[in-house]
Amino acid sequence: MAYPLKDGISLTPAIAADRANRRAAAVSTDEVLVGRIAAGDRLAMQVLYARHHVRLYRFVLRLVRSEAEAEDLVSDTFLDVWRQAGSFRAQSAASTWLLSIARFKALSVLRRRPHEELDGVAASAVAAPADDPEIAIQSKDTGEVLRACVTTLSREHREVIDLVYYHEKSIDEVAGIVGIPRNTVKTRLFYARRLLSPLLEVRGIDRG
Repeated sequence: MAYPLKDGISLTPAIAADRANRRAAAVSTDEVLVGRIAAGDRLAMQVLYARHHVRLYRFVLRLVRSEAEAEDLVSDTFLDVWRQAGSFRAQSAASTWLLSIARFKALSVLRRRPHEELDGVAASAVAAPADDPEIAIQSKDTGEVLRACVTTLSREHREVIDLVYYHEKSIDEVAGIVGIPRNTVKTRLFYARRLLSPLLEVRGIDRG
């Protein structure tokens, strides 16, 4: 039996079922998708990848500072998701689990480097402030300036800012991802904000 559509086009049961499955996957929560991935559902894997690969890429890029390595790390992260989905127990959000996997892989890359200039060379990524802060605002939008300033922070400060503000993770979730006490997260966040404040102010951005 075929299902009639507009203009005389018909839809076979197989195609109709496939479209229904795609619609169901699109509205599923991340946790449901991971459960379906554990059962070998490739469509669920595609949906989860589409939802999260850009944010994961940006997260690991800010850690490893290499586009090629960041792309490889994201691919490796989702490969682990495919292989290990059955081990996910939903004690945290699926997005938190993804970030934990990606972070572990990024740190493994950093450890293999002879010396990671996390604090020194980073400053060169930000252009010197203009004499007139308004000029800086005109040349770059606020988001770009903020991201540039974040790159000057140490990895420890950079990642808590990233997780809290870009990934909207709670203090407890960040503590779980990074593997440190929640009070340490709060301390790093406090100092990261304090370090960012003068950098943003000199560029004409008042963070309040």
